Amino acid sequence: MPKRIAYLGPPGTYTEDATERYDPTAERYPCATISATADAVRSGEADEGVAPIENSLEGAVNDTLDLLIREQMLMVRQEVLVPIRHCLLVKPGTNASDIQVVYSHPQALGQCRRHLEETLPGATPQAALSTAASVEQMLASDTPAAAIASRRAGELYGAEVLEEDIQDVAGNTTRFVVLAKEDHEPTGDDKTSICFDFDEDTGPLVGDTPGLLYNVIGEFAHRNISMTKIESRPAKSEMGRYVFLIDLIGHRTDAIMVEALKAVELRASSIKVFGSYPRSH
Repeated sequence: MPKRIAYLGPPGTYTEDATERYDPTAERYPCATISATADAVRSGEADEGVAPIENSLEGAVNDTLDLLIREQMLMVRQEVLVPIRHCLLVKPGTNASDIQVVYSHPQALGQCRRHLEETLPGATPQAALSTAASVEQMLASDTPAAAIASRRAGELYGAEVLEEDIQDVAGNTTRFVVLAKEDHEPTGDDKTSICFDFDEDTGPLVGDTPGLLYNVIGEFAHRNISMTKIESRPAKSEMGRYVFLIDLIGHRTDAIMVEALKAVELRASSIKVFGSYPRSH
């Protein structure tokens, strides 16, 4: 029986593309939101779920980061890199001069911001739940509109391609993560993602106690564990309190990584390992 993989739908999204690249033999299960994708895996409706986590132009996908921070059952099992080539899609026969609204996911709108400002300065950007959903919204709109999505989405829904490759940078790439109830076994070329924070015992704000973040990062640097990314998200408890997220080279079961993570536990108020998984190149 083929694996069932949930993804941010409907069909035609870049997340579906990532899902197919990850496992072309799997049955694909579209979901309306990233949270719904995770729910499908938790409940057993799907074996795994695919969600976008980072774009090379627009940075983090906050919905996915926030989900991982609070998630109790799921881990990151894999990552998938997908080159993003956006098209400007319209109802057949629509002229560029007629377009008043441009629908797409906020990430896609951001990735094409400069192009839209130069070519459609009078059009209003309108957020959609996904790039494929934006094509459906555009086709249903009574106002002359366009959508930013993939060529495949245009073919699926009967839209016309007005322009191709409208992303502001040619090398536009999105990283997706595969969510499952277990992460991946060691391969020898792995990545580990974690988050940690500091509580009132170390001061309400990171700046209240000098060196807190520096000392945590030092636990990895002293052991020659490379970091590929560090960022922060609001802890959502009070202004100025943050959760820090780091991607590290190595597997969580590597002896040196086990040692480093134990040392971080002593310095941070909490630490969570999102998972270890093979690196994509």
